[in-house]
Amino acid sequence: MKVAIIQYRVPSTYEEAVAKAISYVEEAARMGADVVLLPELFEGPYFCQVEDYANFKKAEARKYSKTLSTFQAVAKNNRVVLPVSFFEKDGNCYFNSLEMFDKDGRDLGLYRKSHIPTGACYEEKFYFAPGHTGFKVFSTAAGRIGCGICWDQWFPETHRILALKGAELLLFPTAIGSEPVLVRDSMPHWRNAMAGQAAANLIPLAASNRVGVEKAGNSEMTFLGSSFIADQHGEIVVSMDRAEEGIRLAEFDLPSIAEERYSWGVFRDRRVDLYRSLLSQGSSEMGGDDEGDEDRDGD
Repeated sequence: MKVAIIQYRVPSTYEEAVAKAISYVEEAARMGADVVLLPELFEGPYFCQVEDYANFKKAEARKYSKTLSTFQAVAKNNRVVLPVSFFEKDGNCYFNSLEMFDKDGRDLGLYRKSHIPTGACYEEKFYFAPGHTGFKVFSTAAGRIGCGICWDQWFPETHRILALKGAELLLFPTAIGSEPVLVRDSMPHWRNAMAGQAAANLIPLAASNRVGVEKAGNSEMTFLGSSFIADQHGEIVVSMDRAEEGIRLAEFDLPSIAEERYSWGVFRDRRVDLYRSLLSQGSSEMGGDDEGDEDRDGD
């Protein structure tokens, strides 16, 4: 399987943004890519920087989405597996969603972003309801692919559930940039968190981000780029810097990785009986409050 990540400055208009994305997908296909990953919400600038009711007009219903119909044809014409991030309207609800298209253009289904962030420059809870599709693994012509969307990637449960569902590759379209409330650069933290999960699950992983400065109202973000592909050991095998635009490819032997995965026994040796308390919202069942420590010491 050859996997391509794409990183670029997203144009300010829908028409320009779609045309640029198509151009990159076509180029990646010519380079031999089987799977092509575009950034999150590539239809235009990252509108979630600010709370603005006018932005709801950008959303499309799946059935009538010109974005989805366009990229379904792009996937088929270029014989690539293509996950498409888009702003979805479903009745009176709105979601940050991803549609998966196979190499022959078949629509393999929908994933809705499960974890929705909020905070300075990332006002996604204003726009998106939490997804309720559950974590999805798609059986494609290139292999079984599990997808999350941006903030999903910070939660180890996302990666592990996708792995348990049989994913052979993990993909994360992303929009991450400067964060004014943080006192340190989050880029290394972001990469380390992701690469660690690739290693823990012995599954290759790819993330595509955008670059450049984007403004919305009184807000301004510098997207940090740094898109990368990590192998099943968590080693970053290809990456991009904070400003460049372009494509990077990595190739993986999925049957060999599958043999390595079961040889490690990390799924065989799981102790599900000890993990049930993770489903609790509180900390007491996890032994997380100090009051319970005294009782345990006296046992």
